[in-house]
Amino acid sequence: MVSRGGSVRIIYEDPLFVVVDKPGGLLSVPGRGEDKQDCVVNRLKKLFPCCMEQPSVHRLDMDTSGLIVLAITPRAHRHLSIQFQNRMVEKRYAALLDGIVNEEAGEIRLPFRLDPDNRPYQVYDPVNGKMGISLWQNLGNDEGRTRMAFIPLTGRTHQLRVHSAHELGLGCPIVGDRLYGNGRSGDQLMLYARYLRFRHPEKGEPLVFESPVPF
Repeated sequence: MVSRGGSVRIIYEDPLFVVVDKPGGLLSVPGRGEDKQDCVVNRLKKLFPCCMEQPSVHRLDMDTSGLIVLAITPRAHRHLSIQFQNRMVEKRYAALLDGIVNEEAGEIRLPFRLDPDNRPYQVYDPVNGKMGISLWQNLGNDEGRTRMAFIPLTGRTHQLRVHSAHELGLGCPIVGDRLYGNGRSGDQLMLYARYLRFRHPEKGEPLVFESPVPF
């Protein structure tokens, strides 16, 4: 693990890519406007002047924390992007849900889409929505909350947050979720991307990265 100047916590560094532990509340990529330029991508480019202009191959939404991989070179970006597009990358998340789930494990399939009048909120839509698929495992209940493990099989925006909160999913929002639950501005979303498995963009060997869940 490498840490540089507190700018961004680097889990692994390779000449072709880096794996970063993104904090909650930080954008993955820059948004519109000067107030949305602080992000993982821009912090990374300050640390690696040789980094390509657009290194992002996948994203975590602003409130979600955890592991994210970014390409340093265009060739690595192409290889990694193909792996994500073809669902060759395994991602695992940990979450703390605000409520009790009694079932042990299952699969959630819910189609949803962006609500254009309430960005970035996602709404269930069985007609026009895109299908989101997640596997889940109950890790135990305590004091009215449920610790949950997720493996998303698709990569829809806010997928695990919607799957947790919606009545056709688990019916329990993630603790700290200000969009789909009872969280307020400034609360930490208890959703953490704890595991990434993909292939080295040049050597092809499988690589696994894990990080301890901070809650």
